[in-house]
Amino acid sequence: MKIIIAKDYEELSEKAFEIMRGVLENPNAVLGLATGSTPLGLYRKMVADHLENGTSYKGVRAVNLDEYAGLAPTNDQSYRYFMRSNLFDKIDIDLNNTYIENGLAEDEAAECARYNAILAALPRDIQLLGIGANGHIAFNEPGTPFNSETHVVALTENTIEMNARFFKTKDEVPRRAFTMGIKNITDARKVLILACGANKAKAVYGLVKGEVTEDLPASILQKHDDCILIADSDAAALIGE
Repeated sequence: MKIIIAKDYEELSEKAFEIMRGVLENPNAVLGLATGSTPLGLYRKMVADHLENGTSYKGVRAVNLDEYAGLAPTNDQSYRYFMRSNLFDKIDIDLNNTYIENGLAEDEAAECARYNAILAALPRDIQLLGIGANGHIAFNEPGTPFNSETHVVALTENTIEMNARFFKTKDEVPRRAFTMGIKNITDARKVLILACGANKAKAVYGLVKGEVTEDLPASILQKHDDCILIADSDAAALIGE
C-alpha cells in the first residue's frame, strides 16, 4: 500500500486529482466513483480541469459504489442526484455511460445480479473510496464477508447518524442501501482511498497496520496489488508515517 499524507484537505484533493488525471490519460477509462463529502474536492478539480484544459469524458464509463434503497434518482439525497450535481452534469460524460444501482428496484436480488454483470463487463481502472470511522467501505459494515458482491444492507445506527446531516431529520435517512460488495471493490485494478479528520484515525490505523479482518472491512486493502491511501495529518495521526 502506498501512503500519502497531506497537510490538509486541499492538498489531499490535489494529490487525489493527480492520480485520477493519470488514469484519465486513457480516454476510455472506467472509473469507480464514490459519494460523500470527502471526494468533493477531487470532483471540483476534475470539473475545473475539464473546463480549463478540455479533458474529455466522452469515452469514459463510471460506476458508483452504492445507492439508498427507496430513493428515486430525482430525490436530492439520492446518490445519482449527488453525482449529477457534483460531477456528471459539469463534464461531457454521456449519462448513458454512468451506472448506479436502482434504488427503486422491486426485485432486489435481480437488481444486485444486474449490477454485478455491469461490474464484470466494465473492469475498473480505478476505484475511489472513503473510509468510515468503523472501517467500513461503501456500505460494507464490519462483519461483511470479504467475498461479498453487490447486496442490500441494513444501515447501522452509527451510519444513519453520520448521514443524518444531509437530511432534514434523522427519520428521513433511508434504513437500507444497495452497495457493491468487498470483492467487487477489490476487483478494481487500482484503489484510491481518501481519509480526512481525526475521527478516521483509528480506522486508518486498522487499514494500514491492523489485522486483516472482516471486523474492519477496509483492512482487506492491505492485500490489494495497487492501493493508494491519501490521508490528511489528522487521519494519519496514529500510523507514524
